[in-house]
Amino acid sequence: MLKRHLPVITIGLALLAAACTSGTSGGDDPADPADGGGTLVVQDGDLVDVHYVGTLDDGTQFDSSRDRGTPFSFTVASGQVISGFDDAVRGLRVGESRTVRIPAEEAYGSWSEDNIIEVPYGDSQSDVEVGDQVFLSNGQAATVLEVKGDTVVLDANHELAGEALTFEIEVLAITRP
Repeated sequence: MLKRHLPVITIGLALLAAACTSGTSGGDDPADPADGGGTLVVQDGDLVDVHYVGTLDDGTQFDSSRDRGTPFSFTVASGQVISGFDDAVRGLRVGESRTVRIPAEEAYGSWSEDNIIEVPYGDSQSDVEVGDQVFLSNGQAATVLEVKGDTVVLDANHELAGEALTFEIEVLAITRP
């Protein structure tokens, strides 16, 4: 019984897929002036799915959506990613790739001595050791640099602060709201 319904289900899924792609990239959007009559071009407000590989100037890979096997999704210009990453995807179409080097100032900023802070250390934190990552009350991560008698010295700089970041980015999908 299932075999007789399979072609109907397959055709139904194909029609549904075709209908769903009308608002996403992969098809023409003649009403979009940035589109030029072709596929969508990434612009502010678009939800994009990308694969990326991030490396430092010395070639060290610090992150990769490809290695995780899961595309990364974000809304362009919404503050979800560093500004240099937003800039890198603008103007790309589905299937296009770009390699971009983002200076520290457009990534996580310069490393700053001002972000080395000393905070009270309580008995409930007795298991904290140098090198541990802890979270401040605002949710920001910090690394324990030194444990003193009743205080702890923390580095609240982002772990990539002061680093230029190179990303290889491929746009997989664009959804325009």
